[in-house]
This record gives sequence, C-alpha cells and structure tokens, in this order.
Amino acid sequence: MKYCSQCGMTLILTIPEGDNRERHVCSGCQTIHYQNPKIVTGTLPVIGDKILLCRRAIEPRYGLWTLPAGFMENGESVLDAARRETWEEACTHTCREQLYMMISQPCINQVCMFYRAEIDTRYTEEPHFAAGQESLEVRLFDEQDIPWDKLAFPTITRTLELFFRDRINGKFPLREESL
Repeated sequence: MKYCSQCGMTLILTIPEGDNRERHVCSGCQTIHYQNPKIVTGTLPVIGDKILLCRRAIEPRYGLWTLPAGFMENGESVLDAARRETWEEACTHTCREQLYMMISQPCINQVCMFYRAEIDTRYTEEPHFAAGQESLEVRLFDEQDIPWDKLAFPTITRTLELFFRDRINGKFPLREESL
C-alpha cells in the first residue's frame, strides 16, 4: 500500500501508539490501514464412501484437483460462503454441514475452513453435480482413487488425509492446524 484510501496522502509503515505491530498509517489523516488474513472456505462433500473433487479451471494450480472452496465475501457467514463456493464450482448443494478443519497459513495470510458435508439428494434420486465456471471437471472419488499427486494445495491434502483417518472410527472432531 502506498496511498491512503481516505485522503490520498502517502502511507508510512510504523507501529501506532498502543499497538505492537507495524501498520500502514496515513501521513496526513493518521488513518491506520489494517491488513488481515483472508478466509478461504469450502466443503468436503461426500455421498456414501465417495468424495467430490473439482479440477481447477483457473490459476493458481490450473488443472489440479481440489475440494470446492474459495474466498469468503463480505456480508457472508463462513458456512454461506462454503455453500456458495460449492455451488459455483460443483453445481451442487450440500446438507448436514459440520465444521471439520481449520488450517492457519501465516506465511500467506490465509485461514482455510472446511465443512464436512453430504451432497444433498433430497430432491433427486441421484446426486447432481457438474463443472461450474471455475472447474474443468467434477468427479466422485473412492479413497483409493484420489489423485494424491495432483492435488492443488497442501490444505486439501491434509484435510483429506485426516478425513480418511477419522472415517475409520466414524468420529470427526473439529481439527485445527497450521501449515
């Protein structure tokens, strides 16, 4: 950041009085411009023993597989954002969502939150899903068919590893980690 969005003056990097971290502070109006982590949220959609994954049609990591997820927007709850991202990327609705995984990534200023969810089949006999605008392909995978070497992000790999481990005993505690 170089200029204040309030008055247009230049910003300086300094520790404001009463704070303990460097912040961008306006040299004119003294507005403090906080920069905080972004929240990425999505679902781990399941139906029976299968997991729904999306192959990315956008950068970063074009062509690699991921859970349906993306950045939370202003005015959304974390769960609403996860549902929206699932619809946008996989053209499917979920139900029975439970927060399952929260991964802090301080090195890139992100927090990822994934909900374990069921693909909603209340209105159809077969699960409905399709590639959304940000996906090249959407598929259901058995555990042994997960393309582990073609997963887009370490957060996806870690979430899936823990999910399959937890699935053995049928207990899915809320997980919190840092990568």
